[in-house]
Parts: sequence; structure tokens; C-alpha cells
Amino acid sequence: MKEKPTSRHSHSAHGWLAIDKPSGLTSADVVARVKKSFMLSRKFKVGHAGTLDPLATGVLPVALGEATKVVRFVTDKTKEYDVRVKWGESRDTEDSSGKLIDKTDYVPSEQEIIKALPKFIGEIKQIPPSFSAIKIKGQRAYKLARKNINFTLEPRLVRVDSISLINHGSDFSNFSIICGKGMYVRSLVRDLASFLGSLGYVSVLRRTKVGYFEEEHAISLENLETLGHSAARLDIVLPVDFALADIPALELTKVQAAKLRNGQQVVGSFLGAGIVRAKCGSQLVAMAETDGIWLRPTRVFNH
Repeated sequence: MKEKPTSRHSHSAHGWLAIDKPSGLTSADVVARVKKSFMLSRKFKVGHAGTLDPLATGVLPVALGEATKVVRFVTDKTKEYDVRVKWGESRDTEDSSGKLIDKTDYVPSEQEIIKALPKFIGEIKQIPPSFSAIKIKGQRAYKLARKNINFTLEPRLVRVDSISLINHGSDFSNFSIICGKGMYVRSLVRDLASFLGSLGYVSVLRRTKVGYFEEEHAISLENLETLGHSAARLDIVLPVDFALADIPALELTKVQAAKLRNGQQVVGSFLGAGIVRAKCGSQLVAMAETDGIWLRPTRVFNH
């Protein structure tokens, strides 16, 4: 059965933190500070789901320990952003951190923007920003861009669920965006401005939601570090399967759970087919696949 995500506390270093990332830090910087705050060893795995640009702020899910095994399920989730667009200029990074490369006096009207938005909703082709973490022959695109090395990024099919114009000023607009995996807000803004016969870049970007992780779950790095190494620090760690509430849960006996933990298949009468969360009581045992008869573990949890 499917469950609603619960934010019940987990007194374990295995699970999720929703960090409210500040501007100026990379997502990797955030992971490093979390690891230091929790005094975790080098061997203890920590990762993040859904990279945020250094300029951006907002919700960054950080996986601790066993939660790193399910990062891909969170990365694939729908994301929500608040963005401010500065009209009349373009920058090489397509956000306010870059160098000015062009200007125009033309700023689209509110009516023109609203009329154009439907063309950018649905599945659209998008060329990622040159200043991005995409790899080109083993090197990050942004590193090549910084060296003024020419390269080409291929268009990608991305999903935009909605774009809402919140307000419009003399040289800026604020938008709310809901989108799927791999959609670059900077590219969307660039392409929207071009379609409107203008120029524009992202001046402010905040992510407000990633899957089940929302702003209400997020803690700032400063507050996290203030907690130090107290027990209260562990109280903010969300369970590993907090992020997996849309995946059906399958209850196992202790004997079945032991077999899965050992990498063995379990035979039985299971409803449906596909990916499930195999649980024994409140304990998440494994991510598994079933055809209705056999249950095969794909990722086993050891916490």
C-alpha cells in the first residue's frame, strides 16, 4: 500500500536532512559542512539529491548513510522554484553571477509574457547552460566555459508542468515554476526571453520543494551547526523511506526479511508487480522488485 510521508524523528545518522541551502555555496559545499557537523568518518556516505546552482537558495535534500542508496528516487521527483528574471540583459552564466554580454532596451509587457508561457509548458527541448555540471568528454562544461573553450551541448527533452507569472515590474518578473528532472531554470529563462525578442537572466532563484521535501522540513546550515553534537541534532533526521512514500510498501515476515537482507529471493503471493519498499514492521529492509510471485532485492538496507 502507499503511505503519506511522515516527518517522524529518527534517532539515527541514516536518513535525510532537508537543508535550506544559502546562496554562494555549491551543493557539494553543503554536503561537506553536514558531514563535518555530524562528525562523520570519511567512509560514511553522504550525498545530495538534485543539484542547486551556487547562486540558488532553498531545499536541498541531503542523504546520510543508507539513504544514499535511494538518492535516484528523489532526484527524479518533481521540483518547484520561485525565480526572478531580470529583463534587458544577458550574462554568460545566464544568472547574476556571470559577465554581462549583451543589452537591449526592450522589456516584454505582462500581457506578452502571459501569452508566451504556454509554449514552454509540457515536454520541451532545452539546451543546458554552458556553465553547468554536464560532462563533455570527461570534463565539466562549466570548467571548459571558464577557459573559453568552444563546445556544443545537445538539446534535451525536459518536462515543465507549469509556469505562473506572479508579478511584473519595469525590468523584472517573478515566476513560480513546477518541473521535472533535468530542467534548467536558467535555460528556460534564456529561451523565454529570446522568444519574446528580449534578453533576460535569473537574478534570484529559490527551490521550494523536491518531491516530499518542502521548506517546512528545511533547516539552515547555521541552525544545524548550532545544534552541535547534541541528541537534538539527530531529531531532525528524517527516515530513509520518508522520500519514498509514493512507492508501495510490502510487509514481510521476519524470515522473509532475513532472506532479502542476505540477497536471496522470496517466493510468495504478492499483489501487483513492480518496485516496492520491503518492510518488516517499521524497519525498511530493501528496495525490491516483484512480478507477483517472486520478490527480488535490488538495494538492501543495513541500518
